[in-house]
This record gives sequence, C-alpha cells and structure tokens, in this order.
Amino acid sequence: MAKIVDTRGLPCPQPVLLTREALKESDTILTIVDSDTARHNVTRMAERAGYTVRAEEREEGIYLHITRGQAAPEAVAPTPTPSGGPLVLVVPSELMGRGESTELGQLLIRGFFHTLNEVSPLPDVVIFFNSGVKLVVEESPVLEDLRTLEKQGVQILACGTCLGYYGLKEKVAVGEVSNMYTIAETMMRAGKVVSL
Repeated sequence: MAKIVDTRGLPCPQPVLLTREALKESDTILTIVDSDTARHNVTRMAERAGYTVRAEEREEGIYLHITRGQAAPEAVAPTPTPSGGPLVLVVPSELMGRGESTELGQLLIRGFFHTLNEVSPLPDVVIFFNSGVKLVVEESPVLEDLRTLEKQGVQILACGTCLGYYGLKEKVAVGEVSNMYTIAETMMRAGKVVSL
C-alpha cells in the first residue's frame, strides 16, 4: 500500500521535502499536490532519485503515484559534496551593483549577460531569485543572452516563490521554475558560488 503524503495548501518547498522524507520509508508513495509548480518540483526530485512518477489529475488535486524504478534512489540519501563541483552563479536582482542609479544597474546587468556568453568557463547553473527572476521572463532585456546560455548547456533555475510574489509565473520565457530545496542543494553542492 502506498504511503500518502498530502501537501495541498503547503508552500514551496514543503511538497518536495515531505515527499523526499516519505521516500526514505517506502518504495511507493502517493503525493497529493494542488499546483502545477508543486507537481513539477516533486516529479523532478523523484525522477532524479530513480523513481517513476505517474500524474493523475482529479478535481480535488493532482495525485502523483511515485514508485521505485530500476536505479537506486541516490538523491534520497544524503550525498557528500563533490570536490570541484559545478560553478553556480546566483542573481538576486534585476540590477547589477548597489549604486543609486537604476539605469546604471540595468545597463550593467545587460552588459554582464551579453559578455558572459563570450567568457570561459561558463557557469554550470545560474540561479535567479528575489527580483532577479524578472530577468527570465518575457520582455527581459537579457532574454536572448539567457537563451544562448541555455543552448550551451547552462542550467537556468528561477525561484518559484519569487516568480509568484511578482506575479510572473505565467511569463517565464527561459529556464525552469525551481524551488528553494533545489536551489539550496545546488548551492551547497557547488564547487564555487559567484553572486552578483
């Protein structure tokens, strides 16, 4: 019998964390979520851990049937931080720098992302949070530069809570909507974190 994890009404990253805990105790989990964002976040975590996920939409919520796959669930058990891990760039604002001029901050951020495509090494992951999420949406001044980075294999993560706060979830045009669990895990496993 599947262990039931009801996460309806819980904020990010609780659905991921509660499901992850349940996976330590059972090979079969039924997680109930109430948003597409929670469905994607839980599914991504479970699949990376070696589980298969089947989604069933019902009137009262989205039912995620999670079962152990062929691979061992490595993401469920704690894993040590790899030495020389990925290079992670974190972007907490749509402006670069902390000066008095908004116009200058916008100019600098555009210049940075345009130039980033020309330097080596590229970051492995770019994480956008707080007002930085404004850079991954439609009409972003750096949208084409971010799409070019993504085509080169750079993973782009945008904080779902932040997108929701600014009312931008429906306008995401590059990268993937992420959660604080994935963001924290990515930063803690990084070989180096660079913050703008």
